Amino acid sequence: MTERVVGIGAGAKELATEDMILNIGPQHPSTHGVLRLRLTLDGERIATAEPIIGYMHRGAEKLFEVRDYRQIIMLANRHDWLAGFANELGVVIAAERLLGMEPPVRAVWARTLLAELNRVLSHLMFLGSYPLELGAMTPIFYSFNERERIQAVMEEISGGRMHYMFNRVGGLKEELPLGWLDRVSEAVAETRRRVPVIEDLILHNEIFMARTKGVGVLTHEQIMQYGVSGPIARASGVDFDLRRDDPYLAYPELPVKVVTKGGGDCHARFEVLFDQLKVSLELADACVERLRSLPPGPINQRLPKVLKVPEGHTYAWTENPLGINGYYLVSKGDKTPWRLKLRSASYSNIQVLREMLPGHLVADMVAILGSMFFVVGDIDK
Repeated sequence: MTERVVGIGAGAKELATEDMILNIGPQHPSTHGVLRLRLTLDGERIATAEPIIGYMHRGAEKLFEVRDYRQIIMLANRHDWLAGFANELGVVIAAERLLGMEPPVRAVWARTLLAELNRVLSHLMFLGSYPLELGAMTPIFYSFNERERIQAVMEEISGGRMHYMFNRVGGLKEELPLGWLDRVSEAVAETRRRVPVIEDLILHNEIFMARTKGVGVLTHEQIMQYGVSGPIARASGVDFDLRRDDPYLAYPELPVKVVTKGGGDCHARFEVLFDQLKVSLELADACVERLRSLPPGPINQRLPKVLKVPEGHTYAWTENPLGINGYYLVSKGDKTPWRLKLRSASYSNIQVLREMLPGHLVADMVAILGSMFFVVGDIDK
């Protein structure tokens, strides 16, 4: 048995006795950003697959150690650029726990609302872009239309389209704008009305079903071995969601419905994402109603000019759109963290590709890769 190493586009002489080593990426249309997959092919079937990461590594965890607790929020919201607000939450919750600080109740409910709106934005991106990778061009236009509607209210409150920087230790940056809750209700109601249109366009399409049903099956055991979480895990029947099982913010008072499927394939993962989108819209409505009923009050805590977190350590984890994000914060009592370790959802989710891809056709690789719902910055940090 001999090996032949080729690149995308290079001619390869087909010999029955040869294995072909194929590099997909790090820059290639079928990968999300700069992910590299090293495939060993047996004909058109994948024999082995190795995800190779690190092309976007920016050393965020070391940068955390030389930034104060206001500045690290900026770094934390960038690793998953589709979930900026959700990324900020882990940092501020960890710092508040070491400080023994309770944010005002209005800040807690507003954070929960913004986290769910951010989840809607993330899910809509993947719901539109995944069919595009399989050759369906129309759904992304419908999806981005709804994203823009939700994006408008997020931009209004924070001033940012992707990197919101609206969380602060002790609450939120500033008060909610006058009439903003009404505009959120209108945006959520219209998005809910339009979601079935996107669903009918994609979910039961014969070509889409043929490309996704029974493809890229992940078992319950593989999920547990690799620490896969979020919608990918729930599509394989793992009934776990931190919003329900270890609630934070206002989730203890909300009826969080956890969506699971048993198929574990590409189609099941797409179905879970659609159903989770609907759940997030319901939770957003519940948060709006609660915020309307709350009396006037502060949206944050007054902090000293130089914020120092007491010595100690804590672990805060949140249910981000892509899965579990964990923040292990160690403080020596200074204005900067001594150590802040980030456990990102995409990192664990992508490692399981080495077990998923073997046995599949190269043509199915794109369908599997797109259904893993990852962001490369969230892998490399």
